[in-house]
Amino acid sequence: MKLIVGFFLIVCVMLVGYFLIDPSVEVPVKVSKKINGVSLVNPRRPAGKAALCDVQSINADWVAVIPFGFSVQGEPSVYFDTERQWWGERLEGTRQLIRDAKSCSLKVMVKPHVWLRRGWIGEFSLQQEQDWLEWENAYTKYVLAFAQLAEAEGAPMFCIGTEYKRAVRERPHFWPLLIEEVKKVYSGKLTYAANWDDYDEVAFWAELDYIGVDAYFPLEISAKSDLKAVTAGWKKWADRLTVFAHRQGRPVLFTEYGYQSRDGALDTPWGVPRSYGEVVDLDVQCMGYEALYQSVWKESWFAGGFLWKWHLDSSAGGFHNADFTPQGKPVEAIISKWYH
Repeated sequence: MKLIVGFFLIVCVMLVGYFLIDPSVEVPVKVSKKINGVSLVNPRRPAGKAALCDVQSINADWVAVIPFGFSVQGEPSVYFDTERQWWGERLEGTRQLIRDAKSCSLKVMVKPHVWLRRGWIGEFSLQQEQDWLEWENAYTKYVLAFAQLAEAEGAPMFCIGTEYKRAVRERPHFWPLLIEEVKKVYSGKLTYAANWDDYDEVAFWAELDYIGVDAYFPLEISAKSDLKAVTAGWKKWADRLTVFAHRQGRPVLFTEYGYQSRDGALDTPWGVPRSYGEVVDLDVQCMGYEALYQSVWKESWFAGGFLWKWHLDSSAGGFHNADFTPQGKPVEAIISKWYH
């Protein structure tokens, strides 16, 4: 009997090792409940509980609270919690937003996000090893400050970073160490918000609970495309995410997703170039959302997501607004239908 049990244990260990080592092996992933989330625009000054509870009008049950930091290309500093920042971006405001969300029965992901002066944080890089070491210390201090706050306030999810494309590639040893430090002070679920074009290059998904993707996938369709064509444009991205999720054995979470309500929003979902002009197109926004939902929302490996973005201001958005917010636009009905 002991020999049989011993043999069984050896086989189990071998199988587990095979699944972990061989990247071609697919591990079934199943999510029981979707995250119906919105990314908050952290306000300049306190907005009050009622403004935050308004997200429930579209059946949202999660919010991403985003305490911004700031950096300059070529410099190792990470500036955060300064008097020059908006109230909602600082520790004080983040704490109150979490409390207000909880009082509205909303769950919270705290998602630190660094803006790069005159650039995109994905291109942030440094030349000297000493500068990188200084940046690692500065970034760790920034992340841990908000991880500790998230733990103290009972936020159930924390994101360790957003769109650090080059830094993830150039400092591969740093991120597992950062995750280890975060786990010392925070006990909830963890993710990282990779850009849509490099989530498959991130080497530390096994250390996290969700594969986070800022899902601004270009759909490469014609200006006269209908919903069927837009959904077809989503198919290749959904197929790739399916394979990746099962190979990693982790659910995919759209840490950001959404479309502007303007011409060109499906070509460059991360932001329409100025050359397109500012022609409001509410139908394009509706098609983008509906196609995304039809393509991924019912998939077993898909955990849900946080639409970009929601202002704590009842006057935001509207039929003449070409920006990302769905507020006061026809797309609210589509979101509400899927966020049920």
